[in-house]
Amino acid sequence: MSKKRSKNYLAAAEKVDSSKKYPLSDAASLVKEISFTKFDSNVEVVFDLNVDTTKADQQLRGAIVLPNGSGNPKTVAVFADGDKAKEAQAAGADFVGTDDLIEKVRGGWTGFDIAIATPDQMAKVGRVGRLLGPKGLMPNPKEGTVTFDVAKAVEDAKGGQVTYRTDKNGNVAVPVGKVSFEADKLVENVKTVSSTIINSRPSTVKGTYVVSAHLASTMSPAVPLEVSSL
Repeated sequence: MSKKRSKNYLAAAEKVDSSKKYPLSDAASLVKEISFTKFDSNVEVVFDLNVDTTKADQQLRGAIVLPNGSGNPKTVAVFADGDKAKEAQAAGADFVGTDDLIEKVRGGWTGFDIAIATPDQMAKVGRVGRLLGPKGLMPNPKEGTVTFDVAKAVEDAKGGQVTYRTDKNGNVAVPVGKVSFEADKLVENVKTVSSTIINSRPSTVKGTYVVSAHLASTMSPAVPLEVSSL
């Protein structure tokens, strides 16, 4: 049974020509225009990539610092001790600790959006991996969250860092800001993301890499993008 759409959605959809591909600048303006939520919706760019995610070398994963931020403040927990704990605190981490934080997590606490750990703490953090992993909170070297440079990691996390990862169908969805952002700020963020995705093309991929791309805000119709404008 097809999903019944709201009147607001249908009215917004009438403004999107699904048969055409929009240049990025036009798409950013259109996404702002057709957003109908009463809250400041998130905007994300979605790529359909010609990758085989059953092959390890074609699975994309990483982190990107958006030049204009994501519009979503992040609460950061850092698993570190000694001087590294002090560096994390000075950089603005919300929670810093080792065994004490791990015990809180073991008790069911996950009051943070991003977890960062120094490499020497990962054996301890691994003990609560089954609790952090399903929530997407497990520190990961590919996302820059397992590092001794905790100050930079905290600053990046607080300054608009977003993560990306291919799903099983080869799609990558990345947040790029809010509807309240000026269109040119959204464009700049999308270009930063797209250059990272395009430059991350696996060497084993043959033929077209980016099959399609769309820009969309929460609950609103997606706007097809002209890939060459990214």
